[in-house]
Amino acid sequence: MDRIYLDHAATTPLSNKAFEAMKPYFTDVFGNPNSQHIYGREAAKAVDEARQMLANCIGAKPSEIYFTSCGTESDNWAVKGIALQNIQKGKHIVTSVIEHPAIYTTCKQLEKYGWEVTYLPVDNEGFVSPEDLEKAIRPDTVLVSIMFANNEIGTVEPIKELCEIAHKHGVLFHTDAVQATGAIKYNVKDLGVDMLSMSAHKFYGPKGMGLLYVRNGIRIEKLLTGGEQERAHRGGTTNTPGVVGMAVALDDALKTIEEDDKYVASLRDHFVERVLNEIDDIYYNGAKDTSKRLPNNANFSFRYIEGESILFSLDLAGISASSGSACSSGSLEPSRTLLSIGVPVGTAHGSIRFTFGKHNTMEEVDYTVTELVKIVKRLRDMSPLYKK
Repeated sequence: MDRIYLDHAATTPLSNKAFEAMKPYFTDVFGNPNSQHIYGREAAKAVDEARQMLANCIGAKPSEIYFTSCGTESDNWAVKGIALQNIQKGKHIVTSVIEHPAIYTTCKQLEKYGWEVTYLPVDNEGFVSPEDLEKAIRPDTVLVSIMFANNEIGTVEPIKELCEIAHKHGVLFHTDAVQATGAIKYNVKDLGVDMLSMSAHKFYGPKGMGLLYVRNGIRIEKLLTGGEQERAHRGGTTNTPGVVGMAVALDDALKTIEEDDKYVASLRDHFVERVLNEIDDIYYNGAKDTSKRLPNNANFSFRYIEGESILFSLDLAGISASSGSACSSGSLEPSRTLLSIGVPVGTAHGSIRFTFGKHNTMEEVDYTVTELVKIVKRLRDMSPLYKK
């Protein structure tokens, strides 16, 4: 069997449509979109059309779409930009303990410079409590940032309800929708959010391309100073091929999102059912209600063995998965998210994330379970902690 890729939360392959759409802007239409000659005008036209397409995809206006280099930059810009813009109003931010490092470490950095941050706890499935948010907001709170869907355990937060609470107190609301975009169809106006981050490579678009939605009327400080690109909000030459590829990828993903989600969820559900039936002493992490979980996500903690050993063995068997977020998988520390939902430290070290894509097959799922059962048995047989 060919290699099996089950790490779509880390990145996805570039779609053929996005690749073909990008190609002319690497070769023939290579001008800088800020240049005034024909080469620049052609590139600028492509950027404008892509901005309109992306705005249509999420129910926004083109003037509310700002291009960035990735989801991490978008998150940094949202948090730091609002913090700096509102420094006279207050220096308090509310977020959660399970945010992606792009939010969590940004908040930790701001704490070093005098901002106060409240990190909301989550329950054992990863949900933020609206009541906890209500209690956490203070007169000097300038921003609430809660992720749309968790990158490790797939839990989908009640964003609309949380946003309404923030707005009731006159506080701006940002959501990191990097994992949700392309898996959940949403409209920013219906959600009510003031800002939203996304990253193209999570929905079969190009790497190195992100977006920050900023609702019209929101004032935000620059993160990248320099030129007057992005309506004087972000310096740096516009990545025309990336912009075009991102727009085509998201538009294409949303055209088939219902059938793709249903298919991917069927793979995930079959996988979860078999793993729970065939392997003992495991935790299934995240939301148990599949309507409140990303359709492609499965996260397990295997007791008495190390996740890195499982990953290495899976890789040798031709299966690619992850021990958690690809952005922090080099760390030897147990997952902050898993500890936050109550997984014991030792067990958290034995956690593996499987995230499926629309090109995976049921045959690949069954092969993966068969190999996983053998791997877990072999590793436990060698573990001094495991007793049959």
